Amino acid sequence: MSKPTIDHRGPEFEALTHRLLADLRWICGTTDDVFIYPASGSGAWEAAIVNTLSSGDTVVAFEQGFFAQSWAQVAVRFGLDVRLQSWDGRQGVTPDAVTKLLSDDGNQAIKAVMIVHNETSTGVTTNIKAIAAAMQASGHPALLFIDAVSSLAVTDLRHDEWGLDVTVSGSQKGLTLPPGLAVMAAGPRAIAAHESATIPRSYWDWDDQRAANAKGSFPYTPATNLLYGLEEAFAMLREEGMDNVFARHRRFGSAVRAAVATWGFDTVSTVASEASQAATAVIMPDGHDADALRALILERFDMSLGTGLGEWKGRVFRIGHLGDLNALALMGTLAGVEMGLGLAGIPHTAGGVAAAMAVLAEEAS
Repeated sequence: MSKPTIDHRGPEFEALTHRLLADLRWICGTTDDVFIYPASGSGAWEAAIVNTLSSGDTVVAFEQGFFAQSWAQVAVRFGLDVRLQSWDGRQGVTPDAVTKLLSDDGNQAIKAVMIVHNETSTGVTTNIKAIAAAMQASGHPALLFIDAVSSLAVTDLRHDEWGLDVTVSGSQKGLTLPPGLAVMAAGPRAIAAHESATIPRSYWDWDDQRAANAKGSFPYTPATNLLYGLEEAFAMLREEGMDNVFARHRRFGSAVRAAVATWGFDTVSTVASEASQAATAVIMPDGHDADALRALILERFDMSLGTGLGEWKGRVFRIGHLGDLNALALMGTLAGVEMGLGLAGIPHTAGGVAAAMAVLAEEAS
């Protein structure tokens, strides 16, 4: 990323753009359109909405957690009729819940269903493959929008094979980069919806992107040095092999949860098969402030844990275990947490780090 910034209208950059778009199709599992923006995942949320929908359209979202509700709020601001469904955020959205809404929608007013694949605020992963299959079987024409910000290159996701319409993500999670790039894939139904969508758009417009990308450029000044990093990230993922990448994240998630269980704490996620391979949200014992613990660990060990978001503010801390991470770094993280628990006087059972080490040793044998 520290290489000199090249002319983004020159032949060298043109070749880079074509390589990146091909690799992005590979990582998303698609042969359809893909897009890259200088933005965070929130920009990709907006791009999905403005390119496919019109003011007054009805969309469905579930109260999965902070990020699902934030995406729904973006839709509200664009004048969409958002049907926000109450949901136990400690569990993933079920296919039955989605298809029930669609079957009750006799006049097919619902234009899109918005679901977060991995809700980072809760550490809960939803079975998107099953939901996509159920929606297709229902015969309802609603589009399926997936937030894969913390699942892309962490948990298996197949845009074409599963029949997803729009998949959005960002650079700062499984793609191992700093924040600053939003990426997305758009299937043929989404591109068809784009032709009649009337929400005003400029920066996010897919037509502008497609025209420029075909020539190896972008309709704005791109974040060239982040694009250098993205190419290297793709190379690293190819070298490791995606099956190995997914297995590594599963292994690390299991190790963290073993540590948490040994300490005697609960996680927000209550269904074992839905436990996130990206991050684990740990519930503090009653009477103890998660943010006070986080502050202590940051001060003493220079290690930053994730804060609780939304309804979980002050009640949970979050341990990230995704991206460019190895077993030794993970063990250091868990050791910092266990030492912090002791220094803070929070009741727990020692041995969480040892339990995590045992998981890693067993799975490596």
